[in-house]
Amino acid sequence: MNRFALAVDVGGTKMEAALVADDGTLVRGSRSRRATGRDATPASLDDAIATVIAHALSRLPDAAELVGAGIGSAGPIDRNVGQILPVNMPAARGYGLAGAVRATASGILGRGLPTVFGHDGGALALAESWLGATKDARSSLAIVVSTGVGGGFVVNGAYIPGASGNAGHLGQVRREGGLTLEEIASGPASAAWAQQQGWSGATGEDLARDSAAGDAIARAAIERSARAVGEALADAATLVDLDMVAIGGGFSQVSADYIDLVQQALTASAAHEYSRRTRVVRSGLGDEGPLIGAAAFVLR
Repeated sequence: MNRFALAVDVGGTKMEAALVADDGTLVRGSRSRRATGRDATPASLDDAIATVIAHALSRLPDAAELVGAGIGSAGPIDRNVGQILPVNMPAARGYGLAGAVRATASGILGRGLPTVFGHDGGALALAESWLGATKDARSSLAIVVSTGVGGGFVVNGAYIPGASGNAGHLGQVRREGGLTLEEIASGPASAAWAQQQGWSGATGEDLARDSAAGDAIARAAIERSARAVGEALADAATLVDLDMVAIGGGFSQVSADYIDLVQQALTASAAHEYSRRTRVVRSGLGDEGPLIGAAAFVLR
């Protein structure tokens, strides 16, 4: 009998769910999404959960064994009590995400469904270590550069959640001028900085387009983001002794050389030979990585 997990990924702009088989493949037609956003509330999250989970479970193959639900969420989180405390959804602070997913899925199935909850950066790190770009790493970090910046650690194939589930939460480390990495390097922060320099665009997609067309300010915003990420990763590599870092998320696609720029900044900033050896690679799983990782909380 084939084993499957219900995977739920909650971020600052969207919530997604899908069914994932025990080989890490998504069940065709099971993936759907709903918008979240900065104004997300417990009520709107309840509605989104009901919609995406019902859609995913409707695609459960006949005679399949659904072993549990895995949830990855933007943080911070409190894994011990199943709550989220997200930077990018302030009205949802304290929302009981794990309980809501468990209750919704169990209600549809008519039986209790085991649920495992973690940080979305940790989910991505586990997915990359399992099937993606860091399969050969002994000590790895995977990060997302998107609406926010987050990450997670895997050591010798095991996810390292930390005391509350937030290990690897790189976005709130402090950088230049007391700003957090997320306030410098995320897509929205990079667009806002470019606007302050006189750029007329609005989004990360606009930055990508204008930089490719030769706009100097758009290019400077991209380089500023990559430099900040690389310098933060140099600190992480020095502290934790990483051999690989995988980077995913929409803003990491803003230029073809974004990963190269991050690598250059890490190598230039790292304090020791061992941390300068840390390799930066692009996520090997694309936009499926967070869902695969959420499922891996259950399947691995």
